[in-house]
Amino acid sequence: MTLTTPSSARTSTDRPIARADLEGAVTVPDFLAGAGTLTLPERRLIVEQALVLLEQNYVHLPLKTAMHAVNPVQRLRLLRTELTRQTPQTMGPEWLFHKEMAGIFMSVRDLHTNYLLPKPFAGRVAYLPFVLEKATESDGDHYLVTSVVTGFSAPGFGLGVEVTHWNGVPIGTAVEINGLRLAGSNRAASLARGLDSLTIRPLLMQLPPEEDWIDVTFRAADGSTGEIRVAWEVATNLPPTTDLDAVSPASLANALDLDADERDRARKSLYHPEVVRLEGEQAEDGQLTEPQAVGAADLPTTMPSVFRARAVTTAHGTFGQIRIFTFSVQDPVAFRDEFARLISLLPPNGLIVDVRGNGGGHLHASEFTLQTLTPRPISPEPVQFIATPLNLALCRRHQDGAEGIDLGPWFPSLDQAVEIGATFSAGFTITPSDGANEIGQTYHGPAVLVTDARCYSATDFFAAGWADHEIGPILGVDDRTGAGGANVWTHQLLMQLVGDRASEPGSPYAPLPKGANMRVAIRRGLRVGALSGTPVEDLGVTPTVRHAMTKADVLTGNVDLLDRAGEILAGMPVRRLAVTTAFTRVGLRVEVAAGGLDRVDVYVNGRPIGSEDVTADPVVLSELHGAPGTVVLVEGFQAGALVASRRVVA
Repeated sequence: MTLTTPSSARTSTDRPIARADLEGAVTVPDFLAGAGTLTLPERRLIVEQALVLLEQNYVHLPLKTAMHAVNPVQRLRLLRTELTRQTPQTMGPEWLFHKEMAGIFMSVRDLHTNYLLPKPFAGRVAYLPFVLEKATESDGDHYLVTSVVTGFSAPGFGLGVEVTHWNGVPIGTAVEINGLRLAGSNRAASLARGLDSLTIRPLLMQLPPEEDWIDVTFRAADGSTGEIRVAWEVATNLPPTTDLDAVSPASLANALDLDADERDRARKSLYHPEVVRLEGEQAEDGQLTEPQAVGAADLPTTMPSVFRARAVTTAHGTFGQIRIFTFSVQDPVAFRDEFARLISLLPPNGLIVDVRGNGGGHLHASEFTLQTLTPRPISPEPVQFIATPLNLALCRRHQDGAEGIDLGPWFPSLDQAVEIGATFSAGFTITPSDGANEIGQTYHGPAVLVTDARCYSATDFFAAGWADHEIGPILGVDDRTGAGGANVWTHQLLMQLVGDRASEPGSPYAPLPKGANMRVAIRRGLRVGALSGTPVEDLGVTPTVRHAMTKADVLTGNVDLLDRAGEILAGMPVRRLAVTTAFTRVGLRVEVAAGGLDRVDVYVNGRPIGSEDVTADPVVLSELHGAPGTVVLVEGFQAGALVASRRVVA
């Protein structure tokens, strides 16, 4: 049956409708005219498979049932019963089925656990030709237009205008209402998602808009007001970086807000064609062969869609700033190394690490990067399965680590859970500890992390690791991060790991029709350090300092936010620790240039060799035993506290 939108949502008007008219884009009615071919048996199969995932794989089910007073499993059972009573002639429209399925998954407020729509929705995005951002001033919140699709124009409408009403509803209320449809796990996250999806809706996870167009009331800088009617359009989105259905290290270690990732790719396509052009020049590993800069002030990078690094001048001094747009990469070591290279080129007296809007990606990339900013050993977050017979079978099948899939550490505790009544398995890390500590600290100035409610998944792990290892202050533009604390797998990936019931006796999985898919939070993450054992899910990471985005921030390059970050950095101590090695006739010579330290300890191949007070610059230790390839670790102390380290290979 063809998916249609209720006729009550369609009205006629003589008012002109503005369109972006991008190549290949179509109106919502034209798109819907060819959508929707699920049969009744296919709908029943989708519901059945959703029950398998939520009952037997979903790690947060007890938490979500308690925190949000929801029962998605019972809702699916009721829907299954309803479908058994229907016939092809009496079944409802397909849009209603998709709406019910999406509502059940979104009821748990988990952006990792999703119903993914079948073809032709997957890979498409509905959009309006502008972006809104919120600024907070003394007189309240303001919603400003900060990006407009090239070529789109409407009388009086453009960059910097303030939107006051959305289809006649005050804009703040419209954002609140829209946020209630989505899966934000806290109010800040709900509002952020509500604002984002006002103008961009990935159809992989969200139904097309009910409206053909939107009436936007706005106020210009001179105080004049206007109103335009803007049509929704549907276009093909850019392809994802990682095939999340394939059995690969990247998919197995995935922790990604897929809705945000889809939306970010759409924004890139609509508003940043220069980045899309550069991405087209990338090699298979996702990097450019030669570093290039997107903006004139940026450092050239081999990953322009991942990083933006530059020096920024604030009222409190000049500091380094690096934006991390995503952790969704194929090679986490290359990610870590490019991050370390870029920050080494930035001012050494302070670093602003900005992860706002980062929906996550590869957990290894997230947790490998922390080591570059702290002398402390990094403890990656442990994760747990929920104890169910299906998860036990999954870990039993892959307990020997064959084919690079090692679930052996979780198997004994799941096997024991039946006897002791445990809810979860024991916790073990996905990110290998040796990789999280392979190169150690490379930047020795102070650092501040900038977060918002759109930070999710692997970015929540990154922010939690930052806080748990006491790397530096966290400057938040929202009250907390998005609070996504899990490793997430798709139905297609699980089916490959266990086998489907046609080929593997006892498997509950079956292929889904028409390209439909689902995702589920499979392993939950736990904090380390002072909050050891606390789940990240629904709680997120609370900033140490809050900053509300101002009009100057959203319209002129985050100027007030950067000044606040600069103020924080200016009040923090600056360290310096450089190590050079050379071989002489009498042995290995180690030279240490130190600043802000009163003692250095030196280790050669893991063995303590010497400890020297910093009374001269440089500190020289010579006649040490070693050969080419020797690993030299220097740790710097101030008043007895470890505050810097440097690892080099002689």
